[in-house]
Amino acid sequence: MTDANLTVGLLMLIVGIAVLTFEIIHPGAFLLIPGTVLLVVGALYILVPNFLLDTIWGPLIVAAVTVAAMLVTIPLYQHLGKIHRPLTTTPQTLAGEQGLVVTEVIPDSLRGKVRVGSEIWSARSRMTIPLGTRVRVLGGEGVAVNVEPIESEAAS
Repeated sequence: MTDANLTVGLLMLIVGIAVLTFEIIHPGAFLLIPGTVLLVVGALYILVPNFLLDTIWGPLIVAAVTVAAMLVTIPLYQHLGKIHRPLTTTPQTLAGEQGLVVTEVIPDSLRGKVRVGSEIWSARSRMTIPLGTRVRVLGGEGVAVNVEPIESEAAS
């Protein structure tokens, strides 16, 4: 092994560690694959440089490591990057949610208020809905939601 082989191998290891560290600090940059390949190739370059450079098996091993890293990394990113609800809440995105009346809802008025999650919204309804009633959001427009009482409470 020459000093040049050792230097190149160590440089690959250092860059691989730096890339993986960056991925840990800022996840989602999709750097696990190149970081893993750099670590493996750097280690092989230090341990068996002739095998890596002078045989057909060296490039095949690099390709196999790349494919293996992709097969592990892509499902991992799919699991970590689950689809979530929109970060912006609009009356339309609340359709189907349940809420609680905090100010009586009066027909043809925006004076009624409902709490949906941690937010309070102006509410509209075709009927009067008293304070404390659980409601279902039907949709809405502007800054108000259209609501109806939940059946179990409407019947009682």
